[in-house]
Amino acid sequence: MWNFGPPHTLYSLPRLDEEQRRRHRRRNLLQSLLLLAAMGLLLVLCALLLFGPVASLWAALGWLLAVLVGPRVEPAAALAILGAQPLSRRAFPRGYAILDVLAQRAKLQETPPLYYLPSRQLNAFTVGRRGEAAIAVTAGLLQHLNGREFAAVMAHEIGHIVNYDLWVMNLADSISRLTQMLGFLGVMLLFFGLPLLATGNVGAAWFFGALLLSFAPTLSSLLQLALSRTREFDADLEAVALTGDPEGLVSALKKLERQQNGLWQFLTGRSRREAPSLLRTHPATAERIERLRSLQTEPELVELWGRDFQKPDERLRRLF
Repeated sequence: MWNFGPPHTLYSLPRLDEEQRRRHRRRNLLQSLLLLAAMGLLLVLCALLLFGPVASLWAALGWLLAVLVGPRVEPAAALAILGAQPLSRRAFPRGYAILDVLAQRAKLQETPPLYYLPSRQLNAFTVGRRGEAAIAVTAGLLQHLNGREFAAVMAHEIGHIVNYDLWVMNLADSISRLTQMLGFLGVMLLFFGLPLLATGNVGAAWFFGALLLSFAPTLSSLLQLALSRTREFDADLEAVALTGDPEGLVSALKKLERQQNGLWQFLTGRSRREAPSLLRTHPATAERIERLRSLQTEPELVELWGRDFQKPDERLRRLF
């Protein structure tokens, strides 16, 4: 097992300035609450237009009950569908040593297990709830990141767990799906009602109501994407608080960006044009780096994360 030294040296890593951290967190929390509220109000408005107030209330109660007590897919089952395999401590002791420290600093009850995807893409993601979350990493990520960068990426994923982002985004997804269903009914009303509008049998209010229902799914999806970007910023903030090392995450983001651009150029023969910010699940890398560098600290023990870092054993290395 990796020897990190006495406990006091581990916790001597400088923390992010608390006032700075609270300011960023307040801004991100306010943005998340406003975006979720906007999605919820849009859903309520669609239900009112279609069914009226009483039916909408019962529908809202049924949806809330389904969200709170509905069945949940276990992380292991969800990852198995994607072809991920458990990555044991024996195969990757140095990686788990880093993860143990980060989980301890985040005050998680236990270290999330790692799962392995034999993909050359640089990627990591988290599934499950706070008490049972798991983190998946790709072969490309393990091959190309050093210990410092790996620690930063794992801290980012733990940030999602600590901030309950998995639950928040699941809630947003359920709202968006319901809005899409109601929007489909709106499109049908608009399609079959246009002839009636032309003959004067329906009023303009009916037409504008059906039009709003038709555009509601697009608006809800844009709000969901904006919420996702906000939660990514918050996970970046939590990662810096856990590692004391914003430059580690900056370096990992740069490698990820280079890999994505390189693949695009190889396939198309031209430079990659980024999607508009409104259509992205993650903020632009340049914006994330700018925010991270505004949190710059002077970590005393950055080498802690990279000390004796090794890739997984030869059985996994052959899959790289």
